[in-house]
Order: sequence, then structure tokens, then C-alpha cells
Amino acid sequence: MADGLVIIPTFNEIENIEAITKTVFDLKKDFHVLVVDDNSPDGTADCVRTLQTDYPDRLFLEVRKEKSGLGTAYIHGFKWALKKGYEYIFEMDADFSHRPADLSRLHRACLNGADVAVGSRYKKGVNVVNWPLARILLSYGASFYVKLITGMKVHDPTAGFVCYRRKVLETINLDNVRFIGYAFQIEMKYRAYLRKFKIEEVSIIFTDRVNGKSKMNSAIIREAIFGVIAMKFRSIFFKKSF
Repeated sequence: MADGLVIIPTFNEIENIEAITKTVFDLKKDFHVLVVDDNSPDGTADCVRTLQTDYPDRLFLEVRKEKSGLGTAYIHGFKWALKKGYEYIFEMDADFSHRPADLSRLHRACLNGADVAVGSRYKKGVNVVNWPLARILLSYGASFYVKLITGMKVHDPTAGFVCYRRKVLETINLDNVRFIGYAFQIEMKYRAYLRKFKIEEVSIIFTDRVNGKSKMNSAIIREAIFGVIAMKFRSIFFKKSF
């Protein structure tokens, strides 16, 4: 059995899911893939079921009733991975903004002592391709804001390309994670940081999606801005439950 599981949350990713899955399986290291689909009306789950005939022991599918947020999709995947016994659990987007080849680099960082390996866009300058300047400034500014509020020395706290060692997810109470949008990424790193886990950033090149539609919206941005302060207060005044 492979020791690493790549969790890919999907909603209307029919244009990407076959290619991203096959690219992961073409890597030298043996990774398994779990697709957590939010009942995509475009047939994403059906495409995965078809692919499972070619990869019956490596490709897995969990279909939820409706679109319920990125964070809850990953929590669903984390619990599934822990139940199945994987040692390294990865987050990765379906749209090739994260290069599958970098999975091995994140895995290596954890093998070398990291508890959480973050695929970082900002460890060495700004490594983002095909984003408009306004989007870059928003993302980079959000990273600075998060560092200021939380005290984490993580250059890219909103990054969604991550490898967790099993013990991190076992230690964090996943049922207490509040955020469901992209702020989920901040909260997971912050909870790991407060528990003294070693977080290491691995510099990557992030390329904006070519196919499909971005899930970013104003509600997600508001959650990240105002939620981070609320999260900080909860961590101070409700330490035991946080």
C-alpha cells in the first residue's frame, strides 16, 4: 500500500480531473488519489468512476450531497485518510495550478523532518504565473496580514498545496475547524503552529488555471479577512477547545 494519499476536492472539474489524476499516477512515487466531489452537475464523479476501472486500487471517490465548501471537503478527506492508515496526506487542486511533480518535493520535506510541508508561492519572491496584478496584491497582502495577526512565520499561509504527516491530523480536532472557504488553509496551519509542529515551506511555481472556473468570491475573501481575527481571539480565550 502507498503511504501517501492525495486529496483532490472537486466541483465541476470535468475538464481537468482525468488529466490531473493520470499525471499523478505517472509519477515515479506511488501515490493514491481520493477525489471528494460535491455532486458536480458536469459529470466529474462519473469521469472518476470510469477511471477507477483502470486504477481500481489507487483511485478512490467520495461523493457528497451538495457543494459544502473547500474546508469541509478536506475534513471529509482527512478523516477517510486516517481511517485507511495513510502516513502522508496531501491537499492539491484539480486545475493544475499545483504541479503534480512537486508532490514528491513536499513528501521529501516531511521525510526529512517537517510535520507540515507547504507548497509556497512566496518563499522566494512571488512565484505566480497568469494572475492579474490585483489578484497577486490581494493574495500577498493577505499573507502579510495573516502573519501579522497570528505570529506564524509562514510566507504563504493561504497556500492550498500541503502535505500533512498523519500525527498532525490526529492531534488537531478536525470537528472544531470552523472555516469552510480558503481561510480553512490558514486555520489548519495555525492549529498546527500552536501545537508546535514543524512547518516547512517548499518553493513552488503556481500557475493559474487554464480550464474551468475559479471558485473565489467575495464571501471567501470576507471570511479570510474578518475570520482570522476571530480565530486569533478564540485561540487565546478558548485554548482548551481550540
